[in-house]
Amino acid sequence: MAELATLWIIRHGESTANVAATRAEASGEELIGLTHRDADVPLSPIGEEQARATGRWLAGLPPDRRPDVAVVSPYLRAVSTAELALHGTEVPVSRDERLRDRELGILDGLTVHGMQRRFPDEAERRVRVGKFYYRPPGGESWTDVALRLRTLLGDLRRDHAGKRVLLFGHDALVFLLRYLVEGLTEPELMALTRECVIANCSITDWFDDGQGRLVLGGFNEVGHLRQQGAEPTREDEVHAEPV
Repeated sequence: MAELATLWIIRHGESTANVAATRAEASGEELIGLTHRDADVPLSPIGEEQARATGRWLAGLPPDRRPDVAVVSPYLRAVSTAELALHGTEVPVSRDERLRDRELGILDGLTVHGMQRRFPDEAERRVRVGKFYYRPPGGESWTDVALRLRTLLGDLRRDHAGKRVLLFGHDALVFLLRYLVEGLTEPELMALTRECVIANCSITDWFDDGQGRLVLGGFNEVGHLRQQGAEPTREDEVHAEPV
């Protein structure tokens, strides 16, 4: 099967849930205090500007480097990011539920402190099983998300061979695409998750090396935001999921 020419994934811009989660974690609250279901969380004003800045970066790419197609998570924060970033372009856009965020089940809406207080047995089980395989009741493990991404990658390679494909999604997907595309091991992937937080509207990309393999170009890059007049969310302000 022919390889993609380029694959990008852009995390959505800062959302109102990111802001609420950062505040709740800092103050030691148990609940993030969400007012929307996860699929309907909107962008914050900063997130909207990050998305527009990403659009200005995309518009500045040479024609032979611009995406041929975009595939977007159906969650509002990703859809809004894609709409703002791709405004005025003719890039075909489709939504794919396999790009949705990881589902946290009974832990949805909880801070780390809230998980430990309300579900101490689950917190203990997560430590015992490990982050990669732990599945919260009613939710997904990282391996569950990897399975759906694996099928998506197969479809992209079949339907868009030799093309430049742009994805809009969520932080866990960025890590897991590295796992799948680069053939990382569980320890290598988990080390990555400890070393960095995926920034809002950051760009990660892979390109065909000429031998039918995708190789990493850039990871978690935010320089385009500063270049286009938008301030990236500081790493210590980006909420990372508790599990």
